[in-house]
Amino acid sequence: MSNDERADSLAEQAAAWIPPWQRAAPTAPPEDPTQAENPTPPEPPTPTSPGVATDNADPGAQVPLQGPIPSIEKEPVPLMDKEPVPPIETEPVPSIEKVEPGAGRGRPGARKRAVPEPPPELDDAELRGALEAILLVVDEPVSELVLAQVLEQPAERIGPMLDDIAAGYTSAGHGFELRRAAGGWRLYTRPEYATYVERFVLDGQSVRLTQAALETLAVVAYKQPVTRSRISAIRGVNCDGVIRTLVSRGLIEECGTESDSGAYLYRTSTMFLEKLGLNSLDDLPPLAPFLPDDVEELADAAR
Repeated sequence: MSNDERADSLAEQAAAWIPPWQRAAPTAPPEDPTQAENPTPPEPPTPTSPGVATDNADPGAQVPLQGPIPSIEKEPVPLMDKEPVPPIETEPVPSIEKVEPGAGRGRPGARKRAVPEPPPELDDAELRGALEAILLVVDEPVSELVLAQVLEQPAERIGPMLDDIAAGYTSAGHGFELRRAAGGWRLYTRPEYATYVERFVLDGQSVRLTQAALETLAVVAYKQPVTRSRISAIRGVNCDGVIRTLVSRGLIEECGTESDSGAYLYRTSTMFLEKLGLNSLDDLPPLAPFLPDDVEELADAAR
């Protein structure tokens, strides 16, 4: 075939070509009488996306979708009818009290501490009996504060009650009395019965201090705190042995050292006040009535 004939053939084919959308629908084939009796259900069409060609259609044709795709909605499942559950009764939980920020040692949210209830207050009769029972067994003067702590009573009640007890003993004429001594309270025998007490306690035993011990004790009592050299200078004799005796009996005690010389200082003890029945050193009698008239002459002679 020559080139002119091939060109004429292509031109005829191009003129005879019909677009797919203008083509006529294919005619259905004649029905078969055997298929009419047992019709075969047609196969459901397969949906296609717009512009996608199927296998059975013309390769150049596009089958549009017929209408929108219906959405599948689920029907709500009805709940089964149930009886209402009654609420559970619970006991209320006690709340924890908290302190406002800034309270309780400066820490926010600190818990309050339970304040203990004060002990019951004793009546006057019971308080009087309790004080008397304690004073009978003490071996040294006991202060009002200690008595208040032991009895768990206000300290303001202890002092007036002790004064009342002491006044009652004096007015009743008992052989003992209650008085202050060494910063506390203790029962003592009355001075008018001292000879009988000495006879019972001593029973021939000599427990008195020597004249040297009494003089040394007097110097310490009125000049305290004082060193050994100062005591020896006042008495005019060496008093080391006497001081050791007074220390061993608990009448004087060491109370530090002198800043200049480093010598030990001595003072009277609580037992000294207790033995003499004194409440403090202010109760010591003045020395002026006991000094000789020619004390200045004696001092000049000593120089």
